[in-house]
Amino acid sequence: MELHVRRAEREDADDLIALITELAHYEKLDPPDEEARRRLLEHGWGDAPRFEAWIAILDGLAVGYAVLFETYSSFLARPTLYLEDIFVLPDHRTRGVGYRLFREVARQAVERGCGRMEWVCLDWNRAGLSFYERIGARHLSEWMTFRLLPDQIAALPES
Repeated sequence: MELHVRRAEREDADDLIALITELAHYEKLDPPDEEARRRLLEHGWGDAPRFEAWIAILDGLAVGYAVLFETYSSFLARPTLYLEDIFVLPDHRTRGVGYRLFREVARQAVERGCGRMEWVCLDWNRAGLSFYERIGARHLSEWMTFRLLPDQIAALPES
């Protein structure tokens, strides 16, 4: 078994989009449409990237990925590494791929001087929750996640 984890390059975009599509199916969501795929390319490898991706290659096949970006903690006065996605194809789980991907992301947090690393996990994803508990991650039950969609943002009153 030959496993490599590295930062994804523009040439990996098709593999990355295929993996994102698989994650969407796993989470019972719609995968990126053509316009979203175009934005992924621009936002990942354009003039002003908004995220970076890491890819896991097992025996020459792209089997997993992570998408991350930095936010900022005003209290710590340090960046926070935010892990948006981490996913391994089901047939390739339990082979250490997810752990290697996660470890690489965590290494990036340390190298960048981040004060912390954060992510969310769906409450029904028992395998993910179990993994995060095993590595010592703390569930922040006192924080609640909120979301506004574009039409809700546009409908915000002026005052």
